[in-house]
Amino acid sequence: MTDAVTTTSARPPRNQWWDVWDQFKTHKGAMFGTVVFFAVIALIVLGPYIWAVDAKYINIRARDQGMSLTYPLGTDQLGRDMLARVIAGGKTTLAVGLAAMALSMLLGTLVGVLSGFFKRADGALMRLTDLFLALPLLPLLLLMVMLFREPLVMNFGPEMGIFILIVVAIAVTSWMNTARIVRGEVLTIKEREFVLAARSIGTPSRRIITRHILPSVMSPIMVSATLGIANAVITESALSFLGLGFPPDFPTWGRLLQDGMPYINLHPERVLWPALVLSALVLSVNYIGDGLRDALDPRIRGR
Repeated sequence: MTDAVTTTSARPPRNQWWDVWDQFKTHKGAMFGTVVFFAVIALIVLGPYIWAVDAKYINIRARDQGMSLTYPLGTDQLGRDMLARVIAGGKTTLAVGLAAMALSMLLGTLVGVLSGFFKRADGALMRLTDLFLALPLLPLLLLMVMLFREPLVMNFGPEMGIFILIVVAIAVTSWMNTARIVRGEVLTIKEREFVLAARSIGTPSRRIITRHILPSVMSPIMVSATLGIANAVITESALSFLGLGFPPDFPTWGRLLQDGMPYINLHPERVLWPALVLSALVLSVNYIGDGLRDALDPRIRGR
């Protein structure tokens, strides 16, 4: 009996991330979204090895082909393989979404932590956040694209220049909600006992932020990051659909939608397939974000 009690007491405590996973997997929508998300990722990453066709190859003799064994998703008006273009477009769209999300989270976290931790900076940073929230985002995006498109293309080339422009434009117009969420969490955490104890022994503010504040606000940042991917993907697709994104010969899902719109009555599949994978990616990321929000909330976890 004593040995059993000793063994039980010596067992290491369970990692809290196992509790998060236990709560996450009970969310059916989140699990379905995870499966769909990894299926889309597999299509994008493994697709070129399975379907090794150049997405830019033009074959006029094979234009406007329907679905067949040779062309599983058909061809466009220039004879380019639609399956290869959907796979290639997914790489660009997902790369833009991940890069824009990372930069947006960095800006939002930086502003939120500084605003919440340093009282003197709070007023100025929150007024700056309110200013960006009050700006009309779509006209601001269009203005940034029109102003900086040519200089970036001349310095970095058409593809890399447009990539940098779109990533920065999306990040600059989408960091505000993360900043407000992080600020609210920091205002609560900085008054807790472990932060006050660190201050009492003379710990510098930089070390308090990096070792105590940031690990405690990772949960809302992770949720905002998942939702930020969906927002960035939709914004990039909208810019490409309006003709302000990547060059015409560089496929993205938004560009494929734009190219297929004039032929939607005769060949609706040209719009259907890009719209389907785009919707699947955005919905799956939103479901994953909902599941993470519930799993990371200690008030809900364990119910």
